[in-house]
Amino acid sequence: MTPVMDAAVGHDPHRVIVFDTTMRDGEQAPGFSMSPADKVRMGRALKDLGVDVMEAGFAAASPGDEDCIRAVVGEIAENDSGPVFCSLSRSSEGDIDAAWRALRGTPRRRVHIFLGTSPIHRAAKLKMTTDQVMAAAIRSVEYARTRFDDVEFSAEDAIRTEPEFLAEVLEAVAKAGATTLNVPDTVGYATPDEIEALYRFLIARIRPEFPDVVFSAHCHNDLGMAVANTLAAVSAGARQVEASINGIGERAGNASLEEVVMALRVRAETFGVTTGIDTTRLVSTSRLLSEITHSPIVRNKAIVGINAFAHEAGIHQHGMFADARTYEIMRPQDVGFEGSFFVLGKHSGRHAVAKRAEVLGHPLIGMHLTEAFAAFKARADEIGEIDDAELLAICVATRPREREHATACGFRRDERGMK
Repeated sequence: MTPVMDAAVGHDPHRVIVFDTTMRDGEQAPGFSMSPADKVRMGRALKDLGVDVMEAGFAAASPGDEDCIRAVVGEIAENDSGPVFCSLSRSSEGDIDAAWRALRGTPRRRVHIFLGTSPIHRAAKLKMTTDQVMAAAIRSVEYARTRFDDVEFSAEDAIRTEPEFLAEVLEAVAKAGATTLNVPDTVGYATPDEIEALYRFLIARIRPEFPDVVFSAHCHNDLGMAVANTLAAVSAGARQVEASINGIGERAGNASLEEVVMALRVRAETFGVTTGIDTTRLVSTSRLLSEITHSPIVRNKAIVGINAFAHEAGIHQHGMFADARTYEIMRPQDVGFEGSFFVLGKHSGRHAVAKRAEVLGHPLIGMHLTEAFAAFKARADEIGEIDDAELLAICVATRPREREHATACGFRRDERGMK
């Protein structure tokens, strides 16, 4: 049987496979655990989002994790369409068997084998020589191919592995039957220039003999460069990106799926590739994960944060009124927001205040605008953001006849709650 991903998108040089690891690498990080029911909900959202590969867990981690993957597959999988379902596996027959049991309910299945290749992993964790690592990698992929047509191999801590040895391992597993070669920056150590150079070296070395193999990028965010490194890998020829919703994952997390996808879309002229993601579902998927994990999305989170399309500065608001393209490089509707919105605060200008007041049915002109704007600034200094109720109170309190009435009655505005 032809490997599913090869048939679907693996041969298209302009199509990037989106491999989601929210429910595996993301879920195993502290604070992000999900129940089986949560994973099914998340899996449905990821399917609707259009991810190509869904890493639903690590079957051998526990009987519960194996059952959880099986539940996700049972609820979501379709025989001939939808995502490929994947389980992580160490380079052991027992792990591969657990992945097979968890995924056997769908023909669209993949096993994702990982094995450390760097000097520190070989010496400290595995206590294996380079020859032993090579033998274990080949043996595990050969065994996996007896159960799976779609096998991914990850050289754990690839970035800190000697390039020549890394290339030899990847060549060997490709010969053994691996269909995807993942070159992970497991500890978030690399820079974009280093990532791009390494992928170009590996692809030039391996592609001539194995033209159908897919190179994959899995970057962690320890130095805050996961998204940049992932994009650098794509520039060098990687055609699978491994990412998670909201960037959750071990330590500082993984590359953020929504950021990678939108970078590829907004800068299409630079990268020259597409994905199958329905970007209008990014915000709802992000919010679902936040709800499931009880982890709020920070306001300034790129793409899906509440401030991503919010504007407070007067200069920005004025530009937005003229043409949204002055300060927005993508439409909020493209990622699932209803539209841009202006936040009225101490940085807002007269134009924005007058526009919002007019929408609320209180046009501000002449001295009324001057008085209202002064009161607005004073109140904004006190409380920060000015909502519609506050603005309405300011408009009413500064109307000429309200000021005259207050004076005639002997009241000062602050005594009547009018700031």
